Formats: sequence, structure tokens, C-alpha cells
Amino acid sequence: MSDKGFKLQIEVELVTKKKNVQNGATIGYESELWGMANTLRGSVDAAEYKHIVLGLIFLKYISDSFEEKRELLLQEEYSDPEDPDEYISVGLFWVPMESRWSNLQDNAKLPNIATMIDDAMNGIEKSNSNLKNVLPKNYGASSLESIKLGQLIDIISNIKVGDIDSKSKDVLGRVYEFFLSQFASAEGKKGGEFYTASCIVKLLVKMLEPYVGRVYDPCCGSAGMFVQSIEFIHAHQFGSRHEMKSIDQKKIDISIYGQESNKTTWGLAKMNLAIRGIGGKIKYGDSFRNDHHKDLKADFILANPPFNMNNWGWEELKDDKRWLYGIPRKNNANFAWVQHIVSHLAPNGTAGFVLANGSLSSSQSGDGIIRQKLVDENLVDCIVALPEKLFYSTHIPACLWFISRNRSDSTFRERKDEILFINAQNMGNLVDRVHRELTDEEIDIITTIYHNWKSKKNVNNYSDVPGFCKCVNLNEVRKHGYVLTPGRYVGAKPMVQENEQFQKKFDRLTKQLFELQADSEKVCIDITSSLKTLVFNGK
Repeated sequence: MSDKGFKLQIEVELVTKKKNVQNGATIGYESELWGMANTLRGSVDAAEYKHIVLGLIFLKYISDSFEEKRELLLQEEYSDPEDPDEYISVGLFWVPMESRWSNLQDNAKLPNIATMIDDAMNGIEKSNSNLKNVLPKNYGASSLESIKLGQLIDIISNIKVGDIDSKSKDVLGRVYEFFLSQFASAEGKKGGEFYTASCIVKLLVKMLEPYVGRVYDPCCGSAGMFVQSIEFIHAHQFGSRHEMKSIDQKKIDISIYGQESNKTTWGLAKMNLAIRGIGGKIKYGDSFRNDHHKDLKADFILANPPFNMNNWGWEELKDDKRWLYGIPRKNNANFAWVQHIVSHLAPNGTAGFVLANGSLSSSQSGDGIIRQKLVDENLVDCIVALPEKLFYSTHIPACLWFISRNRSDSTFRERKDEILFINAQNMGNLVDRVHRELTDEEIDIITTIYHNWKSKKNVNNYSDVPGFCKCVNLNEVRKHGYVLTPGRYVGAKPMVQENEQFQKKFDRLTKQLFELQADSEKVCIDITSSLKTLVFNGK
């Protein structure tokens, strides 16, 4: 192993030993706000409450932006603060009188506040065509009591989210992201339908680096992939997002295309992009049965398709022209998603997407044949095995596939006829009993390995690390029956040399055992004494 490979192995081991590093949204202000809002939920289902809260936060955002501009117009001699064009011309939403936050705040204690919110949402949609059928408008039919709805308005009234200062700090973006993750956690498996853990999205974006071109997600959920793509560009072009005073959209040279089959989740995606001023063609519908971007050839595709989806329209789609490598399995859409993604890749396009681990080894109903053809066509770039408990929709381990259309390009010619396998199953820290996150350090290690391996310029910076990553020739993959499980190729970590003599180690561990037993006896005595005191006082 080279010195660089040995150094990388040490870094991998050090990072995987860190157990207290947090990688989610800022756990502070956002957490406190969530705590206050969630106490009002009561028995209301999280799936319903999600739209109640996020809809109000969105309304507060556009109202803050509107009011800040309105104050400026009031100071200008010849301007009309009630002219919608004054706002629309600078990229703001026009907010009619009944939809303004101040109106809701003044009437928050009234018993008909739910109906007033519905009217406010309808007013926004009628005045802004790009929000038509996007906002939640069922507050009057919700099971949340009007008094709690009023209290929720009071809580949200205390935060500024749409003014210039708040936008520069991305206050709303952070709050919105944190709330999405918390609702996903509360909903369990259903939460995975609209939210992909931010660490997975961050890893995909950093691996693909979508600087310029068309970015596509055929099952975009709440649009996390797009938000992170923009964040990635900001970080490289402007520095930290918290240092930005304004965002020049002209410098962001990517076009966004997405589709989502769940109507309410599609609305979340539209709002999630709107609060950040991100444009894009996000369509509502089933990407298999009604592909709204049929002619799109994307430069980058990022996706987290539903795992092992069994009702995807096989009967009507089995002869579809997208299945270039074989008809997908009737009761499992994994390779339907793979081929749909490949069909939308530009000649030099690259895709990164999440699939269930079964996609790496299954040979059922043609899965193995499709996987073989993808490998033989030199499309498979890299496979990353992920740790368990990263997803809200399932606790089983999953994997990342990376596919490139033109792997014979001079940029990485040396890597044609090879696949990079990365086994990251031992990475990540538990943030609670059932959820794990990859740390920023771990994400950087994985992405650095991939970029060094892929790039002709940095090819000498890559070395295999036993037990973690290995560059494998396609002939070896063929010998293994086209199974793509990373653990089969990377091998085991080398055993650490035991320097401590047996007798010394035995004596040290025996001493520790006696100390722990003594501590345990002391704790038992203290508990017994406390119980006797409680019994005596009770008499």
C-alpha cells in the first residue's frame, strides 16, 4: 500500500471512531421553534400537521418579503405600494390584503381563523399563477383546534424569515429543512416519500458536482436534491451561504427539472424552491406512466426512488422503449428506475441515485441480465455501500449507484473498464435510537476518493484501501457473476498488531472488572437506602 493509501486508511479509521459529531441542521433556534410548534400538535397526525405548519411558515415568508418592499415603496414619492407590478417586477409575490400576515396575526384568537387562513392561501394563489394549486387550503377541515391554530400563528409571528437580513442568513431555509426532517422522523416510513436525509443528498451532490447544465430528479419529493445543488454552487462561487448578502441567480448556470407523483409532496417541493427563489420545471405526475420530461437529456441526475416499488405499471409499460437493457421485474421497479434514469442522460451525463441493496446482487426475473448489460456497456462508474438506519423510509442498508454515459472521455480514460467500490457500511453516527447520519468528514473522505479515482489529473492520488475501497477491472466483476456488492471486492481491514503482552492485558482488564463490580455494589447500596427512606417517609 502507498503512503497516501495508508494515510487515507488512518483518516477513515479516525473518522469512523467519532461518535458525537452532528451533521444535521443547526440544533438550536430551529430546534426550539420545532419544540414549541410540536407541543400544539396534540393528537393531530404528523402527516396532516406537516402541511398546516409548513404552509403557515411559507405564508409568513412571502408576507415578510412583501411588507419589507412595501415599506420602501411608501417612502418613494411616485410609487404605488398597492400596485402588484411593483413586487412582481423584482421577483416578489404579490400579497393581497386578506393574505397578509398582519391580518392573520390580528385575528389569530377568532374562532374562524382556520377559514381566514384558507382564504389567505386562495388569495395568494389567485394573485400568483406560479403558485396555483400548490398551497395547502384545508385548514378549515383540519382536526387542529382553532385555539391551537391561533397559538401556532403567534409562535411563527415571532420570527423574521422573509426580510433581506433573514434571507442572507437563510433563516427560513434552515427552519424549513429542519422541520421537514422532523416530520419525516415523526411519520416513519411515510416520511421517506417526501424527504431524503440531508447527509445522503449532500453526498450525492458532492460526488456529482452539478456546476453547469441540466439537473433532473424523476421522483423529487420535497426538492432536497435541487436545494442542495444550489447550496453547493453557492459554497463554491460565493463562500458560505451565511455570508451572502444577496444571490445573483444569473451566476447559477443550471436548469432544474423534476417530477413528483404525490400531489401534496409536489406542493412541498414547489414551496421549498420558492422560499429560496429557485426556479425550475417541477411537474406533477408519475414518471413511468406520464413522463413530463420525455425529451430531456440531463447532464446530472440525482434521485432517491422508492425502494422495491411493486405497483409501477408493468402491464401497460412492459414494451416501453426505455427498457434498453431488459424488461424490468413486474413486482419490483428498481431496474425500471435505473433504465429510466439512463434514458434521460445526456451523452456526457452522470447520474447518482439510491437503490435497495438487493439491486447489487438480485438475479430474479431478469435483474441479473439487466445489471450485466449495464456493466458490459461500461455505464457503471462507482458503487457505494451505505450504513443502515440512514433513511426514514426503511432501516435496511442501501447503496448508491453512479452511472456515467461517456467513460471513455479523455478526462478519465484510465478508468474505462473499471468500477470503483466503496464500503461505507461502518461509517455514520447514531443521532437517535433509529437514525444514523454521515458526518461532513466522512462525506469528504468518500467524495475525495471518488474524485481522485475518476480524474486523470489526480489519478496518482488514489490508492486502494483494504476493507474500504478498491478499483476493480470488469473482468473480475464478470468472474463474480456481475454481483456489485462492495464487500465482495474491497476485502477485510488488515488486523491491528497487538503490542500489549497477554499477562499485562489480563491483569489490566481484571483490575477494571473488580473496579466496575465495586461501583455496582455501591450503587445497589445507595438505591436500597433511598428506597428505605421513601418507604419510611410514606408511613
